[in-house]
Amino acid sequence: MGRGGTDLLINREWGLAKNENPNQGAYIIDELTDLVEEQVMQEFERIAERGGVLGAMETGYQRGKIQEESMLYEHQKHDGTLPIIGVNTFRNPNGAGAPATIELARSTDDEKQSQLTRLNAFHARNADGAPAALAALQQAAIDNENVFAKLMDAVRVCSLGQITTALFEVGGQYRRNM
Repeated sequence: MGRGGTDLLINREWGLAKNENPNQGAYIIDELTDLVEEQVMQEFERIAERGGVLGAMETGYQRGKIQEESMLYEHQKHDGTLPIIGVNTFRNPNGAGAPATIELARSTDDEKQSQLTRLNAFHARNADGAPAALAALQQAAIDNENVFAKLMDAVRVCSLGQITTALFEVGGQYRRNM
């Protein structure tokens, strides 16, 4: 993004163009900083009211806030109330725009069968080493150790599906609250 794009972004999203001279005295910068600081402090107070970080985690407060903000962001992006330069604001007037339909690439039956055959061969080749590698990975997760080293050992003899299943067995599977 060139100088012109940066100016568009600052003028549109910061609202600095609504101030007579944003650089003299830096009043608007101080005001924006104070607003952000106030919002952060209010959020800290809301977390403290819920028993601190751990208490808020037990009730899913942080996860819920993230999900709410994500949903709000997507709605505002789509209805245009949140301007994003080049996406929903200041778009190229000569651009083709987004295609109406996007064709997805699909695997052929032969490609699917080839992948399954290679996966089964990988499982057969590593049938002796996989159980020990998965058990070591699970134990590292249970003991709250750094699992990265055990994970690097496991990927040599285990498929992604095997590793995922092993970790789900000890840690559970994430389910999004909606």
